[in-house]
Amino acid sequence: MDIKSFLDQDQKKDLLRLLTAGSVDDGKSTLIGRLLFDSKKLYEDQLSTLERDSKRVGHAGEEIDYALLLDGLKAEREQGITIDVAYRYFSTAKRKFIIADTPGHEQYTRNMVTGASTANLAIILVNAQTGIITQTKRHTFLVSLLGIKHIVLAVNKMDLVDYSQEVFDNICEDYMSFVTQLDIPDLTCIPMSALKGDNVVEPSVNMPWYHGQGMLEFLETVHIGSDRNFRDLRYPVQYVLRPDREFRGFASRIASGIIKKGDEIIVLPSMKTSKVKSIVTYDGEKDYAFPPQSTTITLEDEIDISRGDMIVHTDNRPRIERHFEAMLVWMDETPMDLSTHFFIKHTTNNAKARIDKVQYKVDVNTLQKLEVGHFELNEIGRVVITTTKPLFFDPYTKNRQTGAFILIDPVTHNTSAVGMIIDQLSSKDLPSRITNMDKEKIARGEALISRDERVAKYNQEGETIWITGIHGSGKNELAFTLEKKLFDNGATAVLLDGSSVRLGLNRELDYSPTDQAEHLRRVAHVCRLLNDQGIIAVCSFISPDESIRRQVAEIIGKDRFHLIHMDASTEYCHKNNAEFYEKAKNGEIENIPGFDLPYDVPEDAVFKFNPEENGSNAEIILEYLAKKKIYPVK
Repeated sequence: MDIKSFLDQDQKKDLLRLLTAGSVDDGKSTLIGRLLFDSKKLYEDQLSTLERDSKRVGHAGEEIDYALLLDGLKAEREQGITIDVAYRYFSTAKRKFIIADTPGHEQYTRNMVTGASTANLAIILVNAQTGIITQTKRHTFLVSLLGIKHIVLAVNKMDLVDYSQEVFDNICEDYMSFVTQLDIPDLTCIPMSALKGDNVVEPSVNMPWYHGQGMLEFLETVHIGSDRNFRDLRYPVQYVLRPDREFRGFASRIASGIIKKGDEIIVLPSMKTSKVKSIVTYDGEKDYAFPPQSTTITLEDEIDISRGDMIVHTDNRPRIERHFEAMLVWMDETPMDLSTHFFIKHTTNNAKARIDKVQYKVDVNTLQKLEVGHFELNEIGRVVITTTKPLFFDPYTKNRQTGAFILIDPVTHNTSAVGMIIDQLSSKDLPSRITNMDKEKIARGEALISRDERVAKYNQEGETIWITGIHGSGKNELAFTLEKKLFDNGATAVLLDGSSVRLGLNRELDYSPTDQAEHLRRVAHVCRLLNDQGIIAVCSFISPDESIRRQVAEIIGKDRFHLIHMDASTEYCHKNNAEFYEKAKNGEIENIPGFDLPYDVPEDAVFKFNPEENGSNAEIILEYLAKKKIYPVK
């Protein structure tokens, strides 16, 4: 056979992704190392290094420690355990393999989930001396949860129990009784000794009573082709290709189903229909394509399609929904916060999502369902999720590609969780996040958000800075400058001044003393509402009467009212607003405090400012707010 024929044949071999899982010292890494060694997939320098390291840091006595081929981290070699996921690739004449050696400790559950997310088959190792233990059940539950259809129960270290058939049969019987409550369609039990090589690559002469396949033979022949969903076409568009004016194609990796030229399709969410005109691949045009091929398709009609849209058959559509239940594996060291709006990544679609309710947490050691309010690192459970826009999905048990998603923290961008969709949830079935106590508060008109929660979120107290002074005294200049500085510093502030309020809220009021009082009363109530929401109100109003200012302070709350007086001379004010005072002198304007009406100079102002120093005046107020812990609080 020439080299080209060999490479062509090698290219056509299918790929089996598998993982090993088991308790500490069950021999996961040793099994994989033995597979590599006995299948002659190691180079001479690797063999010499393995022999040297086995003597120096090995845990197999005088034997070669095959686990060292996988345990590459210093901590793994020192402790003789697997901590992170280790991937190894090898091939035989019949098949190519990618093996994920996953850690057995409960604290590394997320590492195991990572390795299992793409696996077709799982090897669960059991120590023949100890039999089925809690960790065996936990690993089996995780494998079942992640939709892996093929499981091999590898009863390892049979050499330590004198290759006893009775021990093997008892372990298999115990395991079978446990997995009946899980969804595992294909289970095979193999007795072996990874260290000695029994039933790994070569059949064991020490167990003549076992007539099944050895581990490598089984891995080479197990049928995984039917595991993929070839029934439901799901084509999540990744990229729109437009190399020239004549070609417009939609590129994607086929998630499931088979697509053919001439197929009638519908595009989600637009619901536009068309037919497949061509299927273009790296090897040229094809009449059909199937998963996991990456292709580009063209349509007979010009349809607006972009990344995140999904192409499906017209008579076979996925769920299109914003609300669904899912099993969630929490991957973040930061505990779950139900108030967080996460980013959700599903196929090629991105959206915002929130966790409406935690239905229960699963104790992965006992499979018991526990009521909890949130998840911690490595915890697993059932939740209700709502997204900001509809997703196009299938239940995970039906389609792993369109039933899986990840949640991303919006601040740290860490992967917070991975999820497997159970099914859609109608809006009427959504859990209410309003408790009976909340309903009572609503009936009384009380906010559901506490003052402390607002302070923690905004890092500020909701209070009012009230700047008073006559026309032309510079109060507006100071108010606008202060608002800008607060904004630049990250505070949440709202500016209210006489002109803007009179254009809307108080447009029907005139400038008579009675209407002036009503004008300021309304403003005070607006300030109180803003302060109750945790927002700083910056106000610029003449407010000439001392009794009205006291009334404003009482409405807002005296402890939240901070009065500042612009102590400007008459000459400065007339010069600063010359046109206004000219009209007043000519009788065109009346009811002007400090001109034809009295203005009560406040005696209890926090500050009395010279308007010519407004640049530094704003800084003085900021220092005052910081000292009083109004902003920032911490």
